[in-house]
Amino acid sequence: MAKRDYYEVLGVNRDASDADLKGAYRKLAMKWHPDRNPDNPKAEDHFKEAKEAYEVLTDAQKRAAYDQFGHAGIDPHAAGAAGMGGFGDIFSDIFGEIFGGGRGNRSTVFRGADLRYNLEVTLEQAAKGFETKIRIPAMSACATCKGTGARPGTQPSTCPSCRGAGQVRISQGPFSIAQACPRCHGSGSIIPNPCAACSGTGRTKLHKTLAVKIPAGVDEGDRVRLSGEGEPGVNGGPPGDLYVQVHIKPHAVFTRDHDDLHCEMPISITAAALGGEIVIPTLDGTARIRVPAETQSGKVFRLKAKGIKGVRSHAAGDLFCHVVVETPVSLTEKQRQLLREFEAISQQYSARHNPRAKGWLDKVKEFFES
Repeated sequence: MAKRDYYEVLGVNRDASDADLKGAYRKLAMKWHPDRNPDNPKAEDHFKEAKEAYEVLTDAQKRAAYDQFGHAGIDPHAAGAAGMGGFGDIFSDIFGEIFGGGRGNRSTVFRGADLRYNLEVTLEQAAKGFETKIRIPAMSACATCKGTGARPGTQPSTCPSCRGAGQVRISQGPFSIAQACPRCHGSGSIIPNPCAACSGTGRTKLHKTLAVKIPAGVDEGDRVRLSGEGEPGVNGGPPGDLYVQVHIKPHAVFTRDHDDLHCEMPISITAAALGGEIVIPTLDGTARIRVPAETQSGKVFRLKAKGIKGVRSHAAGDLFCHVVVETPVSLTEKQRQLLREFEAISQQYSARHNPRAKGWLDKVKEFFES
C-alpha cells in the first residue's frame, strides 16, 4: 500500500515549523502508543507512521528532499536519492517502466504532485462562505538556469548511453526488454555542469499567495481544489493541483451535525415550572421560544431552517435547542428558607408534583421485593 503524505500523517501544513511538527507528533504519539492501546492491533502501525513522518520532517536535509521529490527523495534504494543529483534520478525508479516505452528522443514528462493546505474556519464562515488568501511554499523554475538545471553558459548534454532515447534494451535469452537508461534515468540527457543555485534540479523553493473562495455550507473535511496550483510538472508536464482542506473550529454555542445545529439552553427551575418566553441565539441573529409550564430537563425544541444549508443541500437544516434545567447556586438564607417551605408543601402531594420520582421509587421497591 502506498505511503501517506507525511504532512497529512501529522495533520500539518507544508510550511509547518519545527514546533508545529513537535506538537502534532506528541499528540499522535500519546494517542497511538502501543502501551496505551493494548487491544488495538493497528495502533502500533499508526505510531510508527507518525514517528517516521516526524523524523523525516524535522531533518532539514531530508525534509528538503521530501518537499521536492516526495517519498522517492528519501528512499535510500531510489537512484540518486542520496546525492540528489537531479529529479530524473528520483523519478526513474517509480515511473521508468510505466513511461519507458515509445518515447523516441523526448524526455520523460511527469505531472506535478498535488498539494494539500489545511485551512481553519469558524462556523459562521463555513455557513456563509467567504474569500481569503493563503500563503504556501511552492517550487518554481530556477531563475539562474531558467529551469534547465545546467550552470549558466552550459547546456544539458545528450546522454551517450541511450543517445537521448531515455531507454536501453537488455537481451535476456530470446527476449529483449526495454527499460529506463541507468545513466540518465530516462530523461535522455545528462547535466555535466549542474547549476549551483538549484543543484541541478532546475527548481527552487519560494512562497506564493493565492486567493481562495470557500463556498457557503462547507463542512469538516471538505476540500476546495485550486487547479494547477500544485507542484510544477517535470520536463514540461502539467502542474498538480492544490487542495484546500477545511477544518471547522469549535464553537462556543453550537455544535454541528451535517446541516443541523445543536445547542444547550439553560433555564431556571422557576422558568421550567411556570413557563415563559426566552431568547436564544441563531447564526442569523436571535429567535424566541415559548417554553411551556412544567418543562423537564432534556426536552428538545426544534427551530426549522435555522441550521446550515450545505454545499450539496437543497434547504437549510434545523436548530435543536436542548433544555437544561439549572439548579440555583449561591443561595441566600431567605431563598433557602423559601425552598424548604416549598419542599415541605410538595412532600404532601409528592405523587402529584413528582410523578417521575414516584414511578422510579415504585420500580426500586419492586426490584428489592422480587
